[in-house]
Amino acid sequence: MVVLPYTERTLAGVLTRAAAQFPAVVLTGPRQSGKTTLVRHLFGATHSYCTLDDIAIREQARSDAQLLLARFPPPVILDEIQYAPELLHHVKINIDEHRREKGRYVITGSQAFPLMQGVAESLAGRAAVLSLQSMSLAEMSGRAAPRVTWRDVLSTDAHVESSPAAEVAERIFRGGFPELALDPRIDPTLWLSSYIQTYLERDVRTLRAVGDLGDFQRVLYAVAARAGALVNFSDLGRDLGVTSKTVKAWVSVLEASGQVLTLKPYHLNLGKRLVKQPKIYFLDTGILGYLLALSQPDQVLQGMAAGPMIESAVLGALYRLLVHRGTVPRLYFWRTAGGHEVDFILDDGQQLIPIEAKLTATPKPEHAHALERFQALFGPRAARGLLVCLCRERFPLTSSVDAVPLGAL
Repeated sequence: MVVLPYTERTLAGVLTRAAAQFPAVVLTGPRQSGKTTLVRHLFGATHSYCTLDDIAIREQARSDAQLLLARFPPPVILDEIQYAPELLHHVKINIDEHRREKGRYVITGSQAFPLMQGVAESLAGRAAVLSLQSMSLAEMSGRAAPRVTWRDVLSTDAHVESSPAAEVAERIFRGGFPELALDPRIDPTLWLSSYIQTYLERDVRTLRAVGDLGDFQRVLYAVAARAGALVNFSDLGRDLGVTSKTVKAWVSVLEASGQVLTLKPYHLNLGKRLVKQPKIYFLDTGILGYLLALSQPDQVLQGMAAGPMIESAVLGALYRLLVHRGTVPRLYFWRTAGGHEVDFILDDGQQLIPIEAKLTATPKPEHAHALERFQALFGPRAARGLLVCLCRERFPLTSSVDAVPLGAL
């Protein structure tokens, strides 16, 4: 087994600061996103390590949690807490007895909904909660920049040269799970096939009593086929022979396990009818490409799947840009019944940043029309627009829109 060198993650800075300010830090995220590697790199010298992936330790956590915590006294890393969430109650008691001490517990877990329920019940006000996704394109390029704010990354002063389109396409094709992204010797099809099978057998069965994994797998492929498109749950359920309620429940499983993001439309009464259906995006493009049966990196740049792959890559980059800096994403899309649309709207609390994804390395001013239409409609509330594409460096596309390289995000 080849041990890969540690690659810096953007979240490292936020995670370190959180441990200095809170008694506990809870790190969630999808399976294999690098949570264990990150916390052991940051805290391995100061914290003992206890993994609940070990069956014997898991059983002791359930039968005698106090004895387990005596074996692994704080400061400690509690890895894979989703296997014994009842341990959180005993962590709470220990924290309350040593309330002034910070960073006593660093806790990781792969299933957000059950884990967050336990945190809400036991560690409210005692823990910082952060999320680690698979690697961003910038992290894969060795440009994690944990000390740079997301606003600075998107600002007009940010001038980072991106990799050529073919290299960006290769990274999008393989996706950002560290083992696959950083080791070119690994066959992505074999790795992703194994990942999805493990995901189905472990996460799905744990999160929800899914009677037939085959039916759930069909939903997985059906959602991938509609990536970036408006989703009608009734139509999707009818196509699959299940109810819309079942489809929504299964999509919630995909969300809970960190595989997809449901993007809602931005609503504001401006005298125009807006669509109400959501869009669903896979957060890792490697998973999406596998489900869409892509076999070569050049299929990211041409063919029927190219548009959804690039759009998903842009959404994933924006999402990581925010969550890996400890910011709750306020991302939407905008579309009117008349067909006017902007791919993504980032609400920064003061202005709305309109963002378009475009499959081109040579953007032209006409590509900015949708962004300029949004800016004209929203007036001062609309910030400078961003056209994220495969260009090599940032430049003004029009007086109110910049072209931004996807590989720099």
